[in-house]
Amino acid sequence: MQILKTHYHPSISNLESKSVFTRFATRSIAMDGNDILLMFTARYEDYSLPGGGIDLGEDKVEGMIRELQEETGAQDIINIKPFGVYEEYRPWYKPDFDIQHMVSYCYTCDVNKELGKANLESYEIKNGMKAKWINIHDAIKHNEKIIATSDKKGMSIERETFLLKLIVERCLS
Repeated sequence: MQILKTHYHPSISNLESKSVFTRFATRSIAMDGNDILLMFTARYEDYSLPGGGIDLGEDKVEGMIRELQEETGAQDIINIKPFGVYEEYRPWYKPDFDIQHMVSYCYTCDVNKELGKANLESYEIKNGMKAKWINIHDAIKHNEKIIATSDKKGMSIERETFLLKLIVERCLS
């Protein structure tokens, strides 16, 4: 799968003599015209693609389907196609490693616009995560405003906004 971007968090100047933990994840791109299925996270006030970590030994596409269903309640997931890989290096705040290398495998797919019941994890519930169909241009504008003005923003917003803009360029142009 094509590498879309490799991003280094501003606090990381190099990887020399750093211990690095690699986490593999998936991101789902489900569109209906200009609307896209995203997760709104109240804690960070941002929109992100549904997705999350791939379990050990789990196939990437199976992991993508599982995460999409768990986070959004998506049903009838079909036409799954690779979109690309976004990788990032960011600080790791646990004592076992210095840096997290996050590798996100992104896939486009079609889903039923009617969502079923989500099965969020406790931290996702605490963070106020909720699935929402939203105009992709509105989501980009919202995230850009958060990047520019909020001290609550999380580390993922740069990735998510980059991907949303790339989706517009490649899927809506």
